[in-house]
Amino acid sequence: MSGEFLILAALILPLVTMAGIYLTGRLPDVREGVTLVGAGALFVVACLLTGTITGGEPAEYVLGTVVPGLDLAFKLEPLGAMFALVASGLWIVNSFYSIGYMRGNKERHQTRFYMCFAIALMGAMGVAMAGNLFTLFVFYEVLTLSTFPLVAHKGDANALRGGRIYLMTLLATSIGLLLVAIIWTATLAGSMDFVPGGLLAGVEGVTPVIASALLILFAFGIGKAALMPVHFWLPNAMVAPTPVSALLHAVAVVKAGVFTMAKVGIYVFGIDLLADTPARDFVLFVACFTIVVASLIALTKDDLKARLAYSTVGQLSYVTAGVMLANEAGMMGGALQIPAHAFGKMTLFMCAGAIYVATGKKAISEMRGLGRRMPLVFTAFLIGSLSIIGLPPLAGGWPKVLLMLGASESGDAYVAWVLIISSLLNIAYLLPIAFLGLMPPRGTPEPAPYKRPEGAPALAIAAPVFTAVGTLVLFFFMGELYDFLLPAIGGQP
Repeated sequence: MSGEFLILAALILPLVTMAGIYLTGRLPDVREGVTLVGAGALFVVACLLTGTITGGEPAEYVLGTVVPGLDLAFKLEPLGAMFALVASGLWIVNSFYSIGYMRGNKERHQTRFYMCFAIALMGAMGVAMAGNLFTLFVFYEVLTLSTFPLVAHKGDANALRGGRIYLMTLLATSIGLLLVAIIWTATLAGSMDFVPGGLLAGVEGVTPVIASALLILFAFGIGKAALMPVHFWLPNAMVAPTPVSALLHAVAVVKAGVFTMAKVGIYVFGIDLLADTPARDFVLFVACFTIVVASLIALTKDDLKARLAYSTVGQLSYVTAGVMLANEAGMMGGALQIPAHAFGKMTLFMCAGAIYVATGKKAISEMRGLGRRMPLVFTAFLIGSLSIIGLPPLAGGWPKVLLMLGASESGDAYVAWVLIISSLLNIAYLLPIAFLGLMPPRGTPEPAPYKRPEGAPALAIAAPVFTAVGTLVLFFFMGELYDFLLPAIGGQP
């Protein structure tokens, strides 16, 4: 199949799935079957697209021209292919998990929930395949708008407040800062296309001051990357049902943010221009500040999802820091953090959801002894935690090694110390949760009351076990992934 056909299929399939979900909304089994088939088909298309570019064939498609010189254009490259594979593949896992969670928790408006998920995946695929800044911006906003109903899904006061903060923050940063950066870039370069080696590289008029201003606009305009102080939307979005937190706030939404940061660093600035931009040091410092401070805040949270949310804020900044190191090792470490963190953090969020569905408990302090009744869930949580910490042989170890190497090569030695401190803080706020679950209950050894006497649904247990195993498998395939991404990171066509 041609690259053009596959790109069009990747955009249309989620819309077809959404329509199928709507038409079968009164038949839950059929509706969820449509979701699973659509997710599986999208992953197959992403695999075929990856095979196309691996074989050296172009995967490009122009959907249309808005005005002369402003095309809705798609061009898949290795970094985008990796993001597309992660988002579409984990949609399958999350769909199985959602069935167990949504039914087990007796959530309302499930048809709307699955429909919005499908549209969000279209947004993620559009971001992954974008061939220019205009196309990326359009689908970046599609992702924001389609996930707002998911964040506000429960419809109570907290959900509506969290949804408003989510929507207003992401729209304000993208329209007020990111769009300005895109228009300014287009004015200077005469184009919005992503260019190997950097669209702005060698452009007359791009002085260090202008490059610095653009970099700051991009860094804080990409609100989904959650750099402080524009991070607060993410913890507030944890009012959403756990499947939303698991995929959209551990995979699609936040990863669209750091993926966009990487695309801008590689294809708009280029490694050489980025290294010579004075503001690079400032953005790198902010990323390191975010890593440490978010981890310290996570330590103070007794609510499990809130702790995981602040953990995500810190972990996302690994990618931004890697890009700002402006060398091959740093950028590769940041790029590999995307799939490693996706598998690890999705595991943790799904475990949190399984615990809540079974027991109704959200507070970490109330989880003592639960691991004895939910051994698979807490074992999966432990494995996901060890991957986030960076312990081999789990996927999270490779990005930290490469980021430290990049910090050494760039002369930013303090970044390595930040990563070490981050790992120690990861240990402090993650491992006690798993260990607490395995401890015997205090006082009279009575079984903890369960929200569902039969425990968590099987699908809500199987999904995090699968992704926990995935962190182990991914560790052994990081070499192949490194080689696959190298042409993009090196700025080659």
